[in-house]
Amino acid sequence: MDFDQTHWIPVRQQPKLPTFYYHEHFLEMLAFVEQHYAHVLLPEHVAFIGDFRELPVDAQRLYARLVNRKGRIFAVRKLRYPELGDCEPLVRELISRQWLDTPRVEHLEDLFSLMTRSEIYRVLMPVFAGMSRSLKKAELVHFAREHCPPAEFLQRVDAGRYCIQRRSGAVRFLSFLYFGRVQDSLSRFTMRDLGLVRTQDLHETYEARYQERDEAAEHFHYAARVDELASASDDRLRDLARDDWPEPQFAGSAALRDKLAYRLGRSLEVLGDHETALTTYRRGECARCSERTARLLLKTGRRDEAQAHLEQCLDNPKSEEEWFFARDLYEQKFRQKRTSSGTDTLRAAETIDIDESQSGNAERAALEHFEARGQRAWRVENLLWRTYFGLLFWDELFVDDAASLHSPFEFLPASLAGGNFFERYRDCIEARLSGLDDPAATKHALLKTSTRYYGTANGVFRWRRSVLDALFALVDKAPAESSRQVLRNLCTHYSDARHGWPDLMVLDPEGVRFVEIKAEGDQLRRNQQLRLARLRNAGFRADVVCVRWVLDPGQTYVVVDVETTGGRGEQHRVTEIGAVKVRDDRIVDRFQTLLNPQRAIPPGITRLTGITQAMVSNAPYFADIAADFERFMDGAIFVAHNVDFDYVFISQEFRRIGRPFRHAKLCTCSSMRKLYPGHKSYSLGNLCRAFDITLKQHHRALCDAEAAAELLMLVNEKRRERLAQPAAAG
Repeated sequence: MDFDQTHWIPVRQQPKLPTFYYHEHFLEMLAFVEQHYAHVLLPEHVAFIGDFRELPVDAQRLYARLVNRKGRIFAVRKLRYPELGDCEPLVRELISRQWLDTPRVEHLEDLFSLMTRSEIYRVLMPVFAGMSRSLKKAELVHFAREHCPPAEFLQRVDAGRYCIQRRSGAVRFLSFLYFGRVQDSLSRFTMRDLGLVRTQDLHETYEARYQERDEAAEHFHYAARVDELASASDDRLRDLARDDWPEPQFAGSAALRDKLAYRLGRSLEVLGDHETALTTYRRGECARCSERTARLLLKTGRRDEAQAHLEQCLDNPKSEEEWFFARDLYEQKFRQKRTSSGTDTLRAAETIDIDESQSGNAERAALEHFEARGQRAWRVENLLWRTYFGLLFWDELFVDDAASLHSPFEFLPASLAGGNFFERYRDCIEARLSGLDDPAATKHALLKTSTRYYGTANGVFRWRRSVLDALFALVDKAPAESSRQVLRNLCTHYSDARHGWPDLMVLDPEGVRFVEIKAEGDQLRRNQQLRLARLRNAGFRADVVCVRWVLDPGQTYVVVDVETTGGRGEQHRVTEIGAVKVRDDRIVDRFQTLLNPQRAIPPGITRLTGITQAMVSNAPYFADIAADFERFMDGAIFVAHNVDFDYVFISQEFRRIGRPFRHAKLCTCSSMRKLYPGHKSYSLGNLCRAFDITLKQHHRALCDAEAAAELLMLVNEKRRERLAQPAAAG
């Protein structure tokens, strides 16, 4: 069919929230923190929890409402919550108990952000009578800062019209303990109750993420400042750089310190304050800070300092990543090497030619390339090693009595988040790694765990049935010692080692090979280089393969058209399939069948296609012809005019019989728009008229497919011309 339709998606009815859900969420958070973090709470936080519980219930509810609102200052008359009735008495109650306050001079900027342009104008106008009425809010705020003393401005504002939240620092700290990050609302609880955010259901054993009061305070100090960067003024950025930073005593806070140093340094670079940026970068100890230090020294002409810094990184690197960047930059800047190691790797990489029509998915195209040459291949990326790790150590991660999480919203085991997994389970880990020498026993253990826990949400990997095929091939064909080294590295450095693994695992006559796929214009990221190096050091073959897009004359295309009972794949069914196989710019085979859709054909569809209920009543069901159509499609690119329409319908039919359908796609409509611009309409009928293509029975599947095949040949003609241009220019 030659028309686009918006596919119908069933809308799941959301659960209804209780009237005072926000109050229940606040109490839930306080109870959790009180239970698991009593050892790190300061007296002010203990007092906060106790004082809150002594408030009248409606006052508690209003305060919980304000906690979830943006900002700290509010217009009292705009606090409208029908379930609480008149909020002004509650505001007065909270002010009297020092949970709210009226604005003071130090709150002036918050007040400016809340007030409307008209409200600010009414305050200023009696004093500055000649002030223009056309001034915008930003101009009025600037005028007020310059000409109206803060105390006088506040005196002229009816302070009783506004209230400001007190004890917000305690709220932020308590929610930080719960979530492990700074945030200004409890909206994740609401999203959980609405079914929009999942929570873990393995068990209800929770472990405090901070064991000491100083550890919690240190983490919060840096996390709050990282959070502040997004909205900080230029002056505040410079103040943050000049502040005293506590020397981190804990690994987690050191990582936050590094994040603050890097992000703040980048912001200062944007301001042009290079000296302060350099000082800030030097406060961090991560590879990113070290790299920015070197590059900024070079940018400001201090080559000797840059050289000394890079030599120090090479002699005493803090991490593999630091050594990697330092070697690259040193070679380029001080040994006149013109290219980076990533560029060198790409230039030296094996190149495979693949038809350009598959350029939308280089990894999948490369996988099919290897399989067409008799090799087995799987898309694995980060999934393979994380699944191997997760299944092999499932008991230690999730079942052991000591296994725990930090909160119901977190899925990553506390031992991995805290970086102490290997130390905690060293003997068990080494015993399991030793067992890899027996592939049959290893596969049995992995299958047993997978069968028992399949689908259980966890923070290590996502369940995919197909990954077990790749995993079992790895167990069977890879040297056990090589796998041991990779898995042990995940045990000891999980947070650093969980990303950047190659796209494909290929099984060829020489055994297991890992392949990172890069198309033209792609870069080889540093963490990808590190993972490739890690695999090679462990004894694996690990390579980069570059894809060069060509027009493959031997590529097979199947041009498909379907007629249906309507325009929505979920609700409607296919009544006819027409398909033609194209190779070497000629039609080499045809496939056509009517189908019994097992539902009524609407009269409008019959008028459009000419297909009646009587014509399909004795036609085969899709299940009867699915195998034949699969064989017809074997190894081909799926082509159609408005390809997503036809592809979705065919995919849905295969899904109904429990079979996958995956092929590269090419759209003749979008390709004609790109390669033959200037036509008013790109419908199949109009293009056939424009290019003198026969279309005798429009809206019958085989006729439309044959016409679209003629368009495909026009598309390929232009593609050949375009791909030949760079070679001709060279």
